[in-house]
Amino acid sequence: MDRHPTIDLVVFDMAGTTVNENNVVYKSLQQAINKLGHRYSLEQVLLHGGGKEKLQAVRDIMKDAYPTAADLEANARIAFADFLQLLKEAYAVLEVSTYPGTEELFAFLRANGVKVALNTGYNEQTARSLLEKLHWQEGETFDVLVTADDVENSRPAPDMILVAMERCGISEASKVAKVGDSMVDIAEGKAAGCGLRLGVTTGAQTAAQLRRGLTGCCDRLIT
Repeated sequence: MDRHPTIDLVVFDMAGTTVNENNVVYKSLQQAINKLGHRYSLEQVLLHGGGKEKLQAVRDIMKDAYPTAADLEANARIAFADFLQLLKEAYAVLEVSTYPGTEELFAFLRANGVKVALNTGYNEQTARSLLEKLHWQEGETFDVLVTADDVENSRPAPDMILVAMERCGISEASKVAKVGDSMVDIAEGKAAGCGLRLGVTTGAQTAAQLRRGLTGCCDRLIT
């Protein structure tokens, strides 16, 4: 494999990678789950839920806490509904920012003919509320947004990257780079066949955790 592939599209994760929202989503997720009587730490929530569609994240975090799949599903849906309400309340007063250099990087890539896509395990409403707070405009700051609402299978399935490729007119996955702050981001990039996968340590998971997924010649860790 070419160790330095030509890249025509970069797919960036949002929270923890390009958007700094102080982990409010995962803190809200932790609070909703623990209201059921659990005592999960934020570290556990980030490890098992980072980057995933949020109902699936709840399932994966609590998967060993219930005796049957039916019990798990019923409690996961209770926690997920509570999470959505907690997040709505948090977002009403939330201040978000981007990481230094992010907007400059987007502008540089787009000025040099490289498409910029954002993808996220959030639903579209949550994602767009973050973008509004940053004053980021689709078609101006970045090219396309793909959320968990746009696909049947969220991360680590490649579906969101494939949708981004289709919307940007990119047919070869080897010319796509995926950037994210969680192991599931890296797994998503591998599943899609991306020519470059980049892990960043600004968000959900640590360098040690990310290195578990960064095993290929086209994988890089940015600290």
